[in-house]
Amino acid sequence: MDSINTHYASGGELIIGLALILMVAVGLAGCDARGEQEQAQMPPPAVKVAKVLDDPVTLWDDFTGRVAAPETVDLRPRVSGYIDKVSFEEGELVEQGDVLFVIDQRPYRARERAAAADLAQARSQYQLAKREASRAERLVASRAISREEYDRRASAMVSARAAMNAAEAALETARLDLEYTEVRSPITGRAGRAMVTRGNLANADQTLLTTVVSVDPVYVYFESDSDSYLRGRELLGNGEDTEVRIGLSGENGYPHRGKVDFIDNRLNASTGTLQFRAVVPNPDGRFKPGQFARVELPAERLDKALLIDSKALLTDQNRRYVYVVDDENKASRRNVDAGRTVDGLVVIRDGLKPGERVIVNGVQKVFMSGMPVAPTLVEMRAAATKEPEVAAAP
Repeated sequence: MDSINTHYASGGELIIGLALILMVAVGLAGCDARGEQEQAQMPPPAVKVAKVLDDPVTLWDDFTGRVAAPETVDLRPRVSGYIDKVSFEEGELVEQGDVLFVIDQRPYRARERAAAADLAQARSQYQLAKREASRAERLVASRAISREEYDRRASAMVSARAAMNAAEAALETARLDLEYTEVRSPITGRAGRAMVTRGNLANADQTLLTTVVSVDPVYVYFESDSDSYLRGRELLGNGEDTEVRIGLSGENGYPHRGKVDFIDNRLNASTGTLQFRAVVPNPDGRFKPGQFARVELPAERLDKALLIDSKALLTDQNRRYVYVVDDENKASRRNVDAGRTVDGLVVIRDGLKPGERVIVNGVQKVFMSGMPVAPTLVEMRAAATKEPEVAAAP
């Protein structure tokens, strides 16, 4: 009896197990069917598209330049003496003619007074000699004095006049020396560090007092290789008024503008480069002499160039491609030959046609060629000015 019950129990368990397996299989089949139905009902992803532009564009070459001041003055005294006063703040802007240093004026004032006294004495002696010569001229005519005496008095007048002229020159020199005790800036610019402070001796034409550099405008010197120069010489012409774009370290892009005002007349034999100079306005003093700058020089002018937003361009190993949306709103991959980037727009040499729609935003939602999308048309140039998104290649 116990064996019969055991047999029936084992058979019941088998039936229950088979029923459970059948229920799980039916449940999984139902889930797959619902998943396929939901996937079929999923709307196409929303993307932004823009039409390929066909516009004229200027291509630019990049160079590294250095900022220089058009005028740099190492200020040295013209007279010797002890520094009595420093009349400027280090690093401040100074105007042409501003007094920066004052040398002790007392000895030079004394020399001026002595020279003035010498001149007064010389003038008095000249007036006396002049009267003596005039009197001798009348006396010699009446034979009251000898011709020899007349010649002596005339010579004395000439000597007195020469002495007076020398005294006048000495006084002028003394006044100049007194004027030179005030050391003035010969240019408008920014003063550097005071190399000599009050109480120290400054020797004429030797001691460096400070350096003044002009600040507005500034020069930017850069060098171009011969290939770049030959490629862009039609746009450069003789170099006058050719616009360059300039950016400094920490700045995005090239926000500053300048004009080429000088191109060297020969290439550097050792480097094979040609030197350029651009004049750049600097009203806020942002550019400092010695500073490095990034420079863009026009290289080529394209009358019709195919342009797309750089965010639309994807890379797969060594291939560049975009997603093109057709009239049925299906995205398909298209390999392209990409050139330079100009203001966020990439020049496409081959692979696209003007007016075709390419995905510029939301490309990461497209994971297969031929996939339907829901496009929204935007302007290509407007798209290029926005922050780029991170696009994942399939």
